[in-house]
Amino acid sequence: MRRIVILALLLGLAPASAPASRAPKAPRTQTVAHVNPGGGYSGDVYVHKGYAYLSSWHGQNCPGLGVRVYDVRKPSRPRRVSTYADVQANPSLGGSWTEKTIVQHVRTPSFTGELAVTSFQACGGRTSGSFRGFGLYDVTDPAHPRRLALVRTDPRGSHEIWLQPVGRKAYVYTAIPYSELESSPTYNAVTGQATVPGKPDFRIFDVSDPAHPTQVGEWGAWKELGIYPRKGRGHFQFNYVHSVRVNAAGTRAYLSYWDLGTVLLDIRNPARPRYLGRTHFLPGEEGDAHSTALARGGRLLIETHENGIGKPTFWNIANARKPVRLSGFTPPQRLYPSTGVDPTGLGTSVHDPKVVGNRVFFSWYSLGVLLVDITNPRKPRYVTRFLPAPAADPEQTFCPRKRCTLTWGVYPVGKTVFASDLIGGLWIFRLR
Repeated sequence: MRRIVILALLLGLAPASAPASRAPKAPRTQTVAHVNPGGGYSGDVYVHKGYAYLSSWHGQNCPGLGVRVYDVRKPSRPRRVSTYADVQANPSLGGSWTEKTIVQHVRTPSFTGELAVTSFQACGGRTSGSFRGFGLYDVTDPAHPRRLALVRTDPRGSHEIWLQPVGRKAYVYTAIPYSELESSPTYNAVTGQATVPGKPDFRIFDVSDPAHPTQVGEWGAWKELGIYPRKGRGHFQFNYVHSVRVNAAGTRAYLSYWDLGTVLLDIRNPARPRYLGRTHFLPGEEGDAHSTALARGGRLLIETHENGIGKPTFWNIANARKPVRLSGFTPPQRLYPSTGVDPTGLGTSVHDPKVVGNRVFFSWYSLGVLLVDITNPRKPRYVTRFLPAPAADPEQTFCPRKRCTLTWGVYPVGKTVFASDLIGGLWIFRLR
């Protein structure tokens, strides 16, 4: 979500051709439920064992809304059962926001149950005294979350984050944007430059005992590859880790490294991440690698880019050392506002992807949730979309005196899909 700073806050091969037949009828979307918790802006959504975890974003007022937990076992009747990491119940967390949460079942010698990791960032940036880092919570009983640990990660906290059980261990993998530059002992806050690398943007923590997390590994492109953070491309020239995703086996990490593309690391030894390769941009492309998803058993990478014209690209990464670009995807023109004017400046940008089989669900800000068929990843095909109803902007930041839609996150569970809207909260819809 870092690109929102523009608003001043902010392989497989294709299957063989089939005999000509009538094209399958596109599924329709049907709204199942909608909940707007109010109080400010919403962040990402994650669904685990019948509960939706709706994170929150800072806005200008930084209300510290924390993570709202909803019982969605009956999707048509979402029921809020708890809130955690909010400033009202935790005054020491004032001045922080919590935009990303991941929940996994973890079984280690020290902990068995449902474990949540939530990112914290300081509203005042690196110079603020507010807490920044990540928190670990026992959500085995989602109605009564229990904080196990807070881990500080300077200079700006954890932006996007991942939690993965690996055998009898569990790890948190986190992105700490701008760290390698701003934590440098030679960093000049006036010029925004440094001469030697600081602490890396990507860090790995062993959370097998979630009450006592320990950092075990780290990696930075400046130190390891000699690529200076400020040597980026496009309008916002920067190489920093925005997001991280890890495969289910805990052997590969995929770092969305903004203008550097997606960096692929071998993390079989978490203490010594090893560089394998990365995606590359074409001449004239803006850059801004924002997030990823995996398909085809980890052989297909979907890479999104967050900027004024951000779209996804598809990569064959069967050979991690030499990713091969297969295609890109542009939504049909009819999906864009008929006026051609987007009041938020974000409507033409994709945000996050989620994969189910041969389908990708993209959260696409003003365009809502787009469903794309990737049966042939060289020719991704638009299927349908869900567009949340516009809502009033709680701080009048993105669409002053208007109502708008800004879909941030998406999480499909079978034919039921959960979407978080920055403005309007939690939406639940179904494919029919």
